[in-house]
Amino acid sequence: MSKALVLNATFEPLAVVTARRALMLILSDKAELLHRTDNEFHSPKATFPEPSVVRLAYYVKVPYKTRVALNKRAVFLRDHNTCQYCGNPAESLDHVMPRSRGGTHTWDNVVASCKSCNSYKENRLPGEVGFVLRNSPSFPKGNMWLLVNHGIARQEWELYLHGK
Repeated sequence: MSKALVLNATFEPLAVVTARRALMLILSDKAELLHRTDNEFHSPKATFPEPSVVRLAYYVKVPYKTRVALNKRAVFLRDHNTCQYCGNPAESLDHVMPRSRGGTHTWDNVVASCKSCNSYKENRLPGEVGFVLRNSPSFPKGNMWLLVNHGIARQEWELYLHGK
């Protein structure tokens, strides 16, 4: 089933729903169509474009910030699937401060790494083996949670997800 991005009235990303749910929001005048796909929904008497991005007609107050779960998929997305030590494609996670030395399993201590760097580093600090981090690990910013929860975004979503 195809997915659609739902934006608040202020163009802030709120959720990803099925295209069918997005169409129902449009038909009930709760949302407007901003982008469509090449597909269509058919009924006995009408044809409707499949929504890709819809904007709610009213503002919805979000009571809390969505948290991004710390997992391999999320870390790889944050680090662009790149080893943070050598720049090769990442294959595993590494704790900058090894857990055996009191390091925590938190966003600011976990990075994507290739197998050879991870094996070479073992339970040492990056400086002890001559490694320098390409980027400091941190909690993901922006609307990355939508990408983590729903996979790769459509091209037309990029404006709304990374434009903030």
